[in-house]
Amino acid sequence: MSRHADLIAAEQIAGITFPGSVDFLKPEWKANYQLAMDAQPSLVTVTNSGIPSFLTTFVDPDILQILTAKNRAAEIFGEVRKGSFEDVTVVFPIVEHTGEVSSYGDFSNGGHVGANTNFPQRESYLYQTILEYGDLQMARAGLAKIGWAAELKNSAVITLNKYQNLTYFYGVAGLQNYGLLNDPGLAAPIAPSVKAGGGLAWMNGTTIIATANEVYADIQALFAQLVIQSAGLVEQDTVMTLALSPKSSVALTATNSFNVNVSDLLKKNFPNITIKTAVQYGVVSAQNPQGSTGGEIVQLIASAVEGQETGYCAFNEKLRAGPVIRDLSAYKQKMAQGTWGAVIRQPFAISQMIGI
Repeated sequence: MSRHADLIAAEQIAGITFPGSVDFLKPEWKANYQLAMDAQPSLVTVTNSGIPSFLTTFVDPDILQILTAKNRAAEIFGEVRKGSFEDVTVVFPIVEHTGEVSSYGDFSNGGHVGANTNFPQRESYLYQTILEYGDLQMARAGLAKIGWAAELKNSAVITLNKYQNLTYFYGVAGLQNYGLLNDPGLAAPIAPSVKAGGGLAWMNGTTIIATANEVYADIQALFAQLVIQSAGLVEQDTVMTLALSPKSSVALTATNSFNVNVSDLLKKNFPNITIKTAVQYGVVSAQNPQGSTGGEIVQLIASAVEGQETGYCAFNEKLRAGPVIRDLSAYKQKMAQGTWGAVIRQPFAISQMIGI
């Protein structure tokens, strides 16, 4: 048998079926050939088929801020500074002209004029907050692309202004410091009219249950009360603000059978009226803890009467920032403000209604 035949015979014995293949193994080795079937050795490390998840996590640098209800007291009633950080009391002089007449006579001394003065006052309230941040705290927040010190300063400003807005509506208990909704000089609120559908309210949940004409009639009653309180000094073209809750303002979109809504009627009959909303005019609830316990409130405010401002929100200090104090591995800073509440100089120029 030739050498080539010997190779073919050896391949067949070994189970190799590659025609024309050449192998240099000895024939006797091929005769005893078999596959190794050893077991797979166990791993020393924990079984894994991926990479750490943080390597595939992207931190969005666009930070979303949680929103809260707007501070609207200053928009509704205006805001001014009175006094300074050191002042405890502010006095507002009032002059009332008095006089009497008598029949004229060349030698008569009858008749007399005079002036009466009062000095009502308000007390200030100073309040503060502290911001603290540590070196490690800032470094770790930086890994999440958050400027921790800047965020805390924003938080301090928001906290102070939120409280200030609250004092503008309710004042500070225990002091001669009152708000737009509880000043003792305000006239008692009037009641809304009974609606055709029953009750006094404009809305039930998210549904307007009063007609456009009924809503407008309640606002007319507010204006009539304002005219009576001011002895006619307030007129239809007086600059006025209608202040109510965001929920109640929805009722101003109610439309009558002539396709005219409440807002249209207000603009036509009161050309200088402005509508402002604040949650403090709404009913108190878990969602609105600063609301009214007596029901939905609406106020009609004449901005000025005979050239005299009806009033304003007042502060004696706005954002007084103390020095940044360095600790061993942290920082501290105090921020403070001061408030007089809402100073209502002419209470007769505000009428209010409760229970809408």
